[in-house]
Amino acid sequence: QVQLVESGGGLVQAGGSLRLSCAASGSIFSINTMGWYRQAPGKQRELVADITSGGSTNYADSVKGRFTISRDNAKNTVYLQMNSLKPEDTAVYYCAATVGRAAWVGVRRDDYNYWGQGTQVAVSS
Repeated sequence: QVQLVESGGGLVQAGGSLRLSCAASGSIFSINTMGWYRQAPGKQRELVADITSGGSTNYADSVKGRFTISRDNAKNTVYLQMNSLKPEDTAVYYCAATVGRAAWVGVRRDDYNYWGQGTQVAVSS
């Protein structure tokens, strides 16, 4: 079992920055890819970025050049640095992990077998 706890969400003005963190606990030795997803009201949950245990990364086109995903394997934590935030970035952001499967970037949403509770990000115009 793996537990994921997100933190760092909040309200920010357009153009501002936030840094999300996701701390993993439990059977952390078996975590492969970790990802950040987001879900806005009335929309499907979508990939923001993911990262393998080796550091390979993958981003949604909508956040390329503005967001950076990183991972500290020693701290069992994955981060999402969000810069130049836009109102359309407003959503609940979820951390996810693959355990015992799918150790590459671009993992399908259904391949993530552990999810955090989510953290709200709101960007005002």
